[in-house]
Order: sequence, then C-alpha cells, then structure tokens
Amino acid sequence: MTRGLILFAHGARDPAWAAPFEAVAARVRERHPAWQVRLAFLELMQPSLPEAVAALVQGGCARIDIRPMFLGTGGHVKRDLPLLVDDLRRAHAAVAFTLHAAIGEHTLVHDAMAEAIAAPPPPGNDDQSGSAR
Repeated sequence: MTRGLILFAHGARDPAWAAPFEAVAARVRERHPAWQVRLAFLELMQPSLPEAVAALVQGGCARIDIRPMFLGTGGHVKRDLPLLVDDLRRAHAAVAFTLHAAIGEHTLVHDAMAEAIAAPPPPGNDDQSGSAR
C-alpha cells in the first residue's frame, strides 16, 4: 500500500513564506523515500488540501496521513480542518485518512524550538531587526 503524507499549512500571500515547509517536506522525503509527500494549504497558496489529496490518490495512495503544520490548535485545526477531512473521506471512500494533532503540540517540536532559541545564530543569519532599546 502506497503511503501519502500531506503537510497542511495555512498559506500566505508571499511565496517565500512556504520555504520552511518545503524544507521540512524535503527532509521527510529524504528519510522516507517510499512515501509520497505533498504540501497543501488552507488558503492563499496552492495546492489546496483537496488538490493534494487528489494527486496522492492518482499516485496510488490508499492511506493518507495529514499533519497540520500549525504551532497551536486554534479554530482552523479544531473546526475547519476536520470538516475538510470529512469531505475528503466522503469523496475518497477507499482511502484511509488519519488526521494528526498540530505539529506544535509535539514535545519534540518544543525541544527543537528551545534548542534553536538557545543556540547561537548561524553565520550570516544575524537578527536583522536591530537591537532592542
């Protein structure tokens, strides 16, 4: 059975906003080359969740995991996303969907963020906003 994974994010007007999500998707693909990994967005960017699911189904996925790439569980994750997934289950009855908790709820993410905050910035990546006064 081909496994699909969708990293689901909010979306933004600036295409550069998606760069961190693209980097995560690339790392997942490196670690799990047998998985079909796609990004999907709630709004303002493409593909939408239904478009990403359709591509995975077309690619032979019978199991699709959806990982919300949100730091917290707000209205989009609590209300909007479950409704979208219910629609997808009706549209693709032969596919097993698993909707996971927001990635920001995972303790490994908390640990990684704390490590990144405590670490010195990489060379050339100094704070561009100036010092606090």
